[in-house]
Amino acid sequence: MKSLLPSRCLLCRIASNVPRSRPSPSRPFHTTTSSQSKRRSSHPSIKASDLGLTTNKSDADSSSVAPYTDKDREVLSKLYSPDQLRAIEAAESAISPDDLTHQAVIRNDPFVPDYLDDFATRRTIIDKRARKPETDFDPHATDKTEADDEKDLTDYVRNYPIGLPDDEARLHYIRFLEEKTHTHGDPAAELNASTAKAPELPLINDAMTDGLNAPTTHGATPIDPALEPILQQTSFTADEVSNFRIKDLVAHRVVNQTRLGKIQSMYFLTVAGDGNGLLGIGEGKGTEPEDARQQSRRQAIKNMKPIVRYEGRTVFGESEAKVGASIVRIASRPPGFGIRTQRYIYEMCRCAGISDISAKVIRSRNPMNVAKATYEALMRQRLPEDVARARGKKFVDVRKVYYGGLV
Repeated sequence: MKSLLPSRCLLCRIASNVPRSRPSPSRPFHTTTSSQSKRRSSHPSIKASDLGLTTNKSDADSSSVAPYTDKDREVLSKLYSPDQLRAIEAAESAISPDDLTHQAVIRNDPFVPDYLDDFATRRTIIDKRARKPETDFDPHATDKTEADDEKDLTDYVRNYPIGLPDDEARLHYIRFLEEKTHTHGDPAAELNASTAKAPELPLINDAMTDGLNAPTTHGATPIDPALEPILQQTSFTADEVSNFRIKDLVAHRVVNQTRLGKIQSMYFLTVAGDGNGLLGIGEGKGTEPEDARQQSRRQAIKNMKPIVRYEGRTVFGESEAKVGASIVRIASRPPGFGIRTQRYIYEMCRCAGISDISAKVIRSRNPMNVAKATYEALMRQRLPEDVARARGKKFVDVRKVYYGGLV
């Protein structure tokens, strides 16, 4: 049966034994080298360790991580319970001393990011605002009378320490005013009150309105009179407004066809930023070009919002936004990469203070939609804390572990 094989199988065996010749490469029609070939840089790579910018890991010794002594346990027993001490020792025994000496290395080069924190101080931008306890509430509190206030002042004068310098005496009186209560009841209910009531509006006196009608100046040069209403509508000062980076991205003529004929007007799209994380976009339209320009600039300053930045130079990961038919994708880049984007995105990054970023515009290149999509992409960044919260995980900085402390 083996000899009665079909002719197709015999031809396949013959064709498999015939050596095949390699295909001849196509003839190039230009002198430029092929893009398929691997490109190698003509300059040698320079490492930070060769320049002495990083800490030498060989200097660390695992013997420096010594176990707890009896004296250390005696000190820790005053701060922790026996169960907590056993948990601390079990957690530290699970970590190898080599990992602490070779991976937990503090960088000392000029490009080290500022992410180390001892959690001793509260950062208003990163940390959440401390919530006052809901138990600080006394429903039976009553207001003090004038006699009660006089008694408090008499007790303060009677217990006042004699011989204090002028500065300490002033601080002593200010502390008395801050700690003085105006109700009978729990002092914490008044000093640390937990309430949703809005604070009272301040009383306007002549001293507060003296400078409203005066011309606003920045040094010796007055600011643009068209931007003076911004000072009253926002919390920016004259110096801050004069230092804003304002750029007109789009300016063209718009024609509206009505029954009375064609009505022409000017359209402006402007971006504004302080170069340190604030960015705003505004539109203006008017019959006169200067009116439309000033309107768009005022709107851009009023719409300024904070943009989150990684290390103060780039964005967090990748982000994408779509406005109309324009799709913009932005991505973070390493230090020194620069702003390699479209010209409209370039100006927006300059205003926001972003120095390392890449962006790609897909489909439509309409300038207005590109600018709006870029603003949306910057506002839609996914922070590591949000990703950890969505996954039900704890946010832990693992860069020192995964990158050997060189990040």
